Amino acid sequence: MNGVGDPTAVAVQVDGVGRVFGTGPAAVVALEGIELAVHAGEFVSLIGPSGCGKSTLLRLIADLDRPTTGRISVFGRGAEQARLAHDYGIAFQQAGLLPWRTVRANVELPLALHGTDKRACRDRAEELLALVGLSDFAEHFPDQLSGGMQQRVAIGRALAERPSLLLMDEPFGALDEMTRERLQTELVRICVETGAAVVFVTHSIPEAVYLSDRVVVMSPRPGRIREVVDVALDRRGGAEQLREEDAYFDAVRRVRAVLHAGSPAPVRGVETR
Repeated sequence: MNGVGDPTAVAVQVDGVGRVFGTGPAAVVALEGIELAVHAGEFVSLIGPSGCGKSTLLRLIADLDRPTTGRISVFGRGAEQARLAHDYGIAFQQAGLLPWRTVRANVELPLALHGTDKRACRDRAEELLALVGLSDFAEHFPDQLSGGMQQRVAIGRALAERPSLLLMDEPFGALDEMTRERLQTELVRICVETGAAVVFVTHSIPEAVYLSDRVVVMSPRPGRIREVVDVALDRRGGAEQLREEDAYFDAVRRVRAVLHAGSPAPVRGVETR
């Protein structure tokens, strides 16, 4: 049905996408001329100044909004078809858990809404709670959990229907630094285990570099892709060690230099991994 497991497959294709809000003199050009390909199993972060259209682009991929110009496809489907086929899971800065449902019931929710039988819902929820390290909290309610634990529940829920793609809009932005780093490490592990492609919005350069295969640096509004920075980190030695490696610091410097450049640099690496 999709290209998971095939590293040559394109998970997300964005062709000439623009988004204009309003009309006439009051119109605001949020995005202009966006060209991007994200491959199966690839982790791509979007970073740029506030108001550059990062979250707008994510919402367009998710079919929560429609582009003014251009076209978006997800594993070869139109964005609307991909949404209806549950090809992606999505997580936001706020976990958005239902307070009257237990942790297990929150994870089960997407499956229950789409008619999955109770036994299958329970089995999948148990599998996901083990994946995010919350098996012992299955019968707790959201207000009994820390912010970081709530975000792990939200990630588990986003994975419930085995999506080919995860769309994440600053999911760790409201967390303290220690919790944020711990969840970054957990997310790397989860992505390796599930094989899902990820498009991740963040304001943090170190976070983008630590998590990503490529970092898409966007310009101030109207949002354009200023440059795509390849991140070549060897994750075989363990994710925690990455933050101490010279390659990590070098990539942070490269992303920072592009982000703070006075004028847009040529777009590189858009069509290749």
